[in-house]
Order: sequence, then structure tokens, then C-alpha cells
Amino acid sequence: MNALYMVATPIGNFGDITFRALEVLKQVDVVACEDTRRTGKLLNHFGISTRMIACHAWNEQASAQGIVNLLDQGRDIAYVSDAGTPGISDPGSRLVNLVRSEGYPVIPVPGVSALTAAASVCSFLGKSVLFEGFLSPKAGKKSRRIAELLEREEAFVLYESPHRLVKTLGIIAEAAPRRRVLVGREMTKLHEEYIEDAAEAVHRQFAERQSVKGECVICVSPAEPA
Repeated sequence: MNALYMVATPIGNFGDITFRALEVLKQVDVVACEDTRRTGKLLNHFGISTRMIACHAWNEQASAQGIVNLLDQGRDIAYVSDAGTPGISDPGSRLVNLVRSEGYPVIPVPGVSALTAAASVCSFLGKSVLFEGFLSPKAGKKSRRIAELLEREEAFVLYESPHRLVKTLGIIAEAAPRRRVLVGREMTKLHEEYIEDAAEAVHRQFAERQSVKGECVICVSPAEPA
């Protein structure tokens, strides 16, 4: 039976793509993606000419029905998000739900994830980790959620945009200044960096910069046992 393949793609460095991902992207009939321009650069880099269609976050449900229609026609489909693993703070779950409900297999093609990349260079995550992804951009909701996360006994991981990073770190530093924090920025790219220190020190380092560029991952250590 034809299938939907959920394919992980690089978060920056094209060299991180897997051999299997390349094989799938070459062999399927259609590649569905968030942004055809962005995915087109990846496919062109590897000489892949598979037809692309858009499957945006804002119209994922309607796009998912179009993908089911292609599966009904006997086509194999690969889905890729803009970067990393689909469904991890990226679109994909609605598509998976509809495709599976229609009786088609959904097959993961694992690879890069910003979450696991940051976790691999973090010294304090331990056995249990809560992945929160992107917080609400609203200051009140963000502060309340961070307070809740800081009360938990496991480490947690956030995704953050560069223009919100300093404010988010400030909230963490104010509530728990000595809590260990790792920020991974521009991971796998030319200017990647990893800063790990007490929350107040990490916040100070980024606050002193004129600007911050690149998507960021924030890892925060767990609360000390009572």
C-alpha cells in the first residue's frame, strides 16, 4: 500500500540529512512541505526533482485532505516541515491524524531535531525532560507558564525566536536566578553557539548584545528536590 512518509530534514547544515531521507524524497511521487521555496533549496542542493506541493500550518486540515486525495490515486507522499522533525513544534499532527483515519500507513523517517540536538550538548537534563516548545507571546501567559514549569521536578526545553529570547530569559532569571540554563543558537549553522550558566548570567550575556540572530533552544534545569 502507498504511504505517507514524515521526513526529518536538516535544521541548518544540509550535510545532516540522512541517506534514507534522500532516498525517500527521490522515490515518492510528491513532497508536501510548509514552504516550497525553502524545501526547494534543499531538493535542488541534492539534485532531487520530485514535485512539491504546499501544506501550510494555517491550512493544514485542507491540505491534509488534498494529500489523502493523492494517496487515493495511488501516490506515495513525503511530508517535510521547514526544518527538523515534523510534528515537533511544527505542523504535521493533523495530517497524520487524517491520513491514518483513512487507513493509510504513516511512516517516520527520523533524523535531525533541534530538541535532541540541544539535549545532546546539555549537562543537566537528566532522565526526564518536559518539552514545551514555543510559549505564548503574551507576557502574562508566558510568565505564568514559566512559573509553573520552574516548579516541576524535571528539566524543560523551550523554543524561542531571537527577538523574544532576552525577555524570556529575563523572566526565568528573575524567578530562578541560579537555575542552570543552556541556550543553543543557530544550531548546525556557521555561527552556532551554546551558552550554559546560571540563568542570570545567561540572561546578562544576551541582554548586553545589540541584537540576537537565529532561532534558539532554551534548556532549563529541574527544581531542586524539597
